[in-house]
Amino acid sequence: MQIVLDAIDRRILRELQADATIPIAELAERAGLSQTPCWKRVKRLTDAGVIERRVAILDREQLDLGLVVFVSVRTSRHDEDWLNAFARGAAGLPEVVEFYRMSGETDYLLKVVVRDIAAYDAFYKRLIAAAPLQDVSSSFAMEQIKFTTALPI
Repeated sequence: MQIVLDAIDRRILRELQADATIPIAELAERAGLSQTPCWKRVKRLTDAGVIERRVAILDREQLDLGLVVFVSVRTSRHDEDWLNAFARGAAGLPEVVEFYRMSGETDYLLKVVVRDIAAYDAFYKRLIAAAPLQDVSSSFAMEQIKFTTALPI
């Protein structure tokens, strides 16, 4: 069941996307509510699954994870056993921060974050061991132009 969001819910969600640690008193003020109704809305949004979780966004450069690689995977197999093996193997690699099944020429697209080329090579060897692949193509990000986790609500 999809939850109906009003303008206040959307304002609360925008504020939480910008800073999930905002105190409820400040969130309520920004949303134009008192604290208890604001807290109840946040709880309702959380219980409904609109707010999945609250996380810290880390600076990958400060953690020596400066290389972002987009990995395009093509396969000649599309059966459930292969998919389960590949999905389990690829999703289990901590360097994979996003993982999609695609339409078009690329079957799967992975966003991978690693320290450097040597770390990517080690990752690549573990990835291709997950399941037989037809083609793996890697594109190295030269510059990050935009990064956000905020959804356009």
